[in-house]
Amino acid sequence: MIILDIFIKLILISFFSFSISLGNEKMIDNFSNNPELRWIFFADTVMGGRSSGIATFENSFDDRYVHLSGIVTTENNGGFIQIRKKVSGLDNSIQSVNLKVKGNNETYHVFLRTSGTILPWQYYKAEFKVNNSWKKISIPISKFERSSSFLSKTIKSETIRSIGLVAFGRDFEADLYVSEVIFK
Repeated sequence: MIILDIFIKLILISFFSFSISLGNEKMIDNFSNNPELRWIFFADTVMGGRSSGIATFENSFDDRYVHLSGIVTTENNGGFIQIRKKVSGLDNSIQSVNLKVKGNNETYHVFLRTSGTILPWQYYKAEFKVNNSWKKISIPISKFERSSSFLSKTIKSETIRSIGLVAFGRDFEADLYVSEVIFK
């Protein structure tokens, strides 16, 4: 009986410790440990668009990264390629999305979806510009713009459900490299 009591207490302590640590989680993804299982690629072809591309997970020395490349076209009401990852367990202390990026001197976007973005075309977005050298950027959560007036004006970080790295909105050749995605 004493062993059973100890066992139950250990399970309860483990459960509550795990639950508490999830509440303070800050997501960090550096594209190691099978990123292809966490990140999915898709394009506007899911809705009849004609953009095309690919996301490849690569290594260079100590860096691991995703390379998002392709042709974005607004033909046939299209205009995006992206990779997306599910997010959970963020707490309300998260203030920014931080990226380490490089690319082809174009503007790209981060899309956030929350528990309030029900329809597929609803999101919050922020843009960033890249050049051919690696750089770290920080985008405050407060700077994300809603795609629709039906969405809340502000994002509560604990409601974020996914993050997308997106080539979007105009005709161009996408060539984006990302080696870190961090919620801080």
